[in-house]
Amino acid sequence: MGKLLSEKTKKVFLGPLNKNNPITVQVLGICSALAVTAELKPALVMGISVTIIVAFSNVIISLLRNTIPNSIRIIVQLVVVAALVTVVSEILKAFAYDVSVQLSVYIGLIITNCILMGRLEAFAMANKPWASFIDGLGNGFGYAWILVVIAFFRELFGSGSLFGFPIIPEKLYEWGYINNGLMILPPMALILVACIIWIQRSRNKELQEK
Repeated sequence: MGKLLSEKTKKVFLGPLNKNNPITVQVLGICSALAVTAELKPALVMGISVTIIVAFSNVIISLLRNTIPNSIRIIVQLVVVAALVTVVSEILKAFAYDVSVQLSVYIGLIITNCILMGRLEAFAMANKPWASFIDGLGNGFGYAWILVVIAFFRELFGSGSLFGFPIIPEKLYEWGYINNGLMILPPMALILVACIIWIQRSRNKELQEK
């Protein structure tokens, strides 16, 4: 148990949550951050979906890494990811159809997500299954929390709700409060990502450009 929760394992998991975040540091997965964060629910589902797919694709590729010919490794990785994406997509259609419709093509486009291919190539191909699983969870959670934070502010100030439930009191609207329509437009997601990057870099000297 101690080996499974070693300092190295903790570093693999915690790194992507902050100092090696896939969106704010590696600048990967930006497209989905812009596209699915107008509301909190689809952003959360997208984050969970990517986390599951990254974690389990990492494990599968790690298990197969010594048997995959180098010349077709990318093809094998794509097949594994495509299979997992299909499974997740069908589960969403069966149990969360409305969210599946909201996410539209973006669930399918997880196949081409740079975070996935980057972790498979850079980590899973060189590490054992447990470490690869932890790396997948870390990068998935690192991706997911950024989406959730962006979606929280976009839905709250853009629609006055969270998870579709009204949050801002009706009295405020009677006094003249108006939802900010700019918040639900894609450019605002980019601005929020920039704000998170700025806050993150200001708090971590290691990330500041010298």
